[in-house]
Amino acid sequence: MPLQTILLLILAALVALAIVGFQYFYKNKKRGNTIIYLSFFRFLALFGLFVLLINPKLTKKEITIEKTNLVVLVDNSSSLTDSRNTIENSVQEITQNQKLQEKFTIQEYSFGESLKSLDSFNLQEKQTDISQALSAISEIYNTTNTAVVLLTDGNQTIGEDYEFLGNKLKFPVYPIVIGDTTKYEDVTVNQVNSNKYAFLKNKFPLEFYVNYQGQNNRSVPVTVAINGKKVFSEQIQLSATQKSKRITTFLEANAVGVKTITINAGILSNEKNTKNNSKTIAVEVIDEKTNVGIVSNISHPDIGALKKAIATNEQRSVTILKPDNTRLDLDEIDIFILYQPDISFKKVYEFIQNKKTNVLVIEGPKTDLNFLNTIQPSFQIETGYPVQEVFPTINSSFNSYDLSDFKTNDFPPLLTKSGEVTFTGVSETVLQMQIRGVNYPNPLFALSEADGVKTALFLGEGVWKWRLQSFRNDRNFENFDQFIGKLLLYLSDNKKKNRLNVENLSIYEGSSNAKITATYFDETFVFDPTASLVLQVNNKEIPLLVKGNYFEVDLSDFEPGNYSFTVRVLNSNISKSGTFEILDFDVEQQFTTTNYRKLEKLANATQGKLYYPSQIDLLLSDFNKNLGFLPVQKSNENVVSLIDFKILLALIIAALSAEWFIRKFNGLI
Repeated sequence: MPLQTILLLILAALVALAIVGFQYFYKNKKRGNTIIYLSFFRFLALFGLFVLLINPKLTKKEITIEKTNLVVLVDNSSSLTDSRNTIENSVQEITQNQKLQEKFTIQEYSFGESLKSLDSFNLQEKQTDISQALSAISEIYNTTNTAVVLLTDGNQTIGEDYEFLGNKLKFPVYPIVIGDTTKYEDVTVNQVNSNKYAFLKNKFPLEFYVNYQGQNNRSVPVTVAINGKKVFSEQIQLSATQKSKRITTFLEANAVGVKTITINAGILSNEKNTKNNSKTIAVEVIDEKTNVGIVSNISHPDIGALKKAIATNEQRSVTILKPDNTRLDLDEIDIFILYQPDISFKKVYEFIQNKKTNVLVIEGPKTDLNFLNTIQPSFQIETGYPVQEVFPTINSSFNSYDLSDFKTNDFPPLLTKSGEVTFTGVSETVLQMQIRGVNYPNPLFALSEADGVKTALFLGEGVWKWRLQSFRNDRNFENFDQFIGKLLLYLSDNKKKNRLNVENLSIYEGSSNAKITATYFDETFVFDPTASLVLQVNNKEIPLLVKGNYFEVDLSDFEPGNYSFTVRVLNSNISKSGTFEILDFDVEQQFTTTNYRKLEKLANATQGKLYYPSQIDLLLSDFNKNLGFLPVQKSNENVVSLIDFKILLALIIAALSAEWFIRKFNGLI
């Protein structure tokens, strides 16, 4: 306690005594126990009041020692299977070093696709994301002094390139290069480009690259086989100056079904890694094609965005038409997209109504709403509204088809002049309007069905911005393109609505991302999350788990091969069957040598240093000598009041009350 506070307390006691002496003893002839009691309680009250005003405080100083965090980060991917002993020995030497334990707080983590605590590692991870692991460590230890020891081969399969992450990290990284650093001759087949679908009796393109790592001149045979039957071969020349060869060919689609295409490059006599000499993909041959016609009287970026989104699926072809096209041109169209129709669309509408073709109508500022309301019976749009911006919000109860993967994050507004919409048939809202932050029940995008004809109504101009925003969010257009693709699939399907719908790929490239999803509706076609769905495959039953508004089962434990499956609803006779194939592919097995040069760049960028397993002693010595990692002594001062003011107030009140009662009892008041 400061000396000044002590002197003030002494002064307060003296002043309280002086006041009490003056009130009860100065010129007061009465003496006795009563006066002593009264003076005592008056002294307590006055002294307590002075203490309350002085508010004496105690200062408590705590000194703590804060050690530097030493994070041991271990690559748990399958590409390091042969280096298990090296990793275990290196980790043990670091974590059990007594000098390091005294100087550092040692934490252990492993990583593959994501960061995990290093309770144990099995070297079975199928993906490696070094940048994600380092970023996660940066978030965890962002306020403390930290150093990271990274045990890895430097080969990353997913995520941001860690080579350019160094300038963003606030701690030094000390990579320990695990694996073989010897450079071998290697031939690799990679970057295979092909369409997912091909059409019967047509030729489809196949493009791929063969890369070479080495210093010699090599002649390498390359073959392509469909379902095991060789359909293409070529002898290519590779060398130190010609390290890559691009090969293109056209293959014949002779039969319907999923075709497994295997590309093989010849194996060199001294080649160590032969797993990357082949690549397998799948192409589905179909004999159906949906012709989509976009009818517009104006030029607009929306039309280009819609055309690109539709054309991503090879099962569909897109034709841009004018409203005055001949009946022969219109007859080839299976689904119409009418973009901002006006009076010039009269003949097109007459054709659609006579043929009963499903249609998507897109409204915008240039739409003639009066014409649109009179030319078709499916809906009526209230007119007289100004052009305004509207944002989308997803209708969570929509269940006509699966939209669980569609996201509207940061989507820009669309332009519309529509008012309230009234449908004549059965309708369902897909997207609702949000105007100036307020949600409106009026649909932005809705589906309706009457007399066997499906109509989709989209009330907004500017969907090209949505496709662009999808690319900004995900670095691809899949979010928007799949949204349009599922809509067209709905419009092209004139079959009765099913209560159980199952979605799966015919081919999965490895099992790590293999999943089957399903939706199930009750008798009123409302999604039923309480239902029990099971996947029957290989005489086993695997339950499907609820994921929001759909069910999902993970196939990551399945071995490569062909499978037939059935999704069944328990306590019901509803089921759906299908097939899929899991290809034998492990991207981690494509690497046999380390990428020590990239690890060295990371170390240099973070002011760290590169080591090899044989240099563990040097690493330990460098850590012990580094003055930047010395423990830091920190002093914390806690200032607290000497007496709780509530207790002090209670004491003052009690003293004054006691004085009053004594005076009252003795008739001194």
